[in-house]
Amino acid sequence: MNHQKQTLEELQRLAPALTTKKALVGIDGFVDKIVHPVAQRNGPGKDFTRIETIADFGARISSAAGKSANLEWAPVVDKLGGNGPLMANAQRCLGAQVRYIGALGKDSVHPLFCEFAALTEAITLADPGVTHAAEFKDGKIMFGSTGSLETITFPFLLQQIGLETLIKLFSEQDSISMVNWTMIPYLSEVFEGFLEQVLPAANANPDRLFFFDLADPEKRSREDLLRVLKIFGRFEQFGKVVLGLNYREAEQVDALLGFEPLPKSEANLKTQASRIREALALNTVVVHPIECAVCANAEGAAYAEGPFCDNPKITTGAGDHFNAGFLTARLMGLSPEAALTLAVATSGFYVRNAKSPTLEDLNTFIQSW
Repeated sequence: MNHQKQTLEELQRLAPALTTKKALVGIDGFVDKIVHPVAQRNGPGKDFTRIETIADFGARISSAAGKSANLEWAPVVDKLGGNGPLMANAQRCLGAQVRYIGALGKDSVHPLFCEFAALTEAITLADPGVTHAAEFKDGKIMFGSTGSLETITFPFLLQQIGLETLIKLFSEQDSISMVNWTMIPYLSEVFEGFLEQVLPAANANPDRLFFFDLADPEKRSREDLLRVLKIFGRFEQFGKVVLGLNYREAEQVDALLGFEPLPKSEANLKTQASRIREALALNTVVVHPIECAVCANAEGAAYAEGPFCDNPKITTGAGDHFNAGFLTARLMGLSPEAALTLAVATSGFYVRNAKSPTLEDLNTFIQSW
């Protein structure tokens, strides 16, 4: 049986359980300004040729060394962003009951987040950051301003939300996702606060899923990254930890843990995910390059090819949609291979349509793969 057919059969059997599942997501928030870098402008508005690839963009930047350059960002759309809001919105569209905690506005919710905040009964902590996301055919480069996120500390959470409310929130959840560690400087301390004060007092649930995403940790020190990787393992005493990594992140973590680099292949991706999982003592590690995905748990490793899109409408948020698809699938009880298939389908639908899919959308999308 191919993995698409297996996924559709599992979905038909297990999807009804999703409506009872509760998911808490946090803790960032960004206004995403999607832009296309202009290569040649021929007239006003959309009358331009964009820089197609990151390599071409790099060459344009390099050519200005010792001189100067004037590069134009052509605006595409302003939208709600941040790993947390994008993941939470995708999980909500798939059918889970989602609550959100994050940076959606300090004194009042930012207009771009008003509908999302209402739908997720959001608790807002600080003003969102701002990201200019330059999109190319082969990826994206994000330029972020994150000063407002520096206020997010564990004492600040206790002040804004209260310990009893946090304990109640955590007690109710089937999954808890805390993402974008790289951009929030005190998030490791927040995690430790959860481990020491919130989770020991919350209702026990050995099947509760904890999902973590690093969000390109290259700018953080080796010591910071090693510290948070060890912290993730401590959540295993309260449930099952899922660590999501894109391919670049997986290479960074793999090297940090002392492993030799491997050429990209299905077998090597499985090896990479498995040895990271074992080294960190986590329930599951997921690695998702653009064209495929693998995951490893105690039972072994699974692989699924993705529906690669050569000319996506949008790429910012593709990884967050993958994460939402995988975690939601596991909440439903889908097998690892089916969960990977649902994840790559969630991401594949999103980049083609620039909107989050429902399960019905994915059922149709997977059938027409």
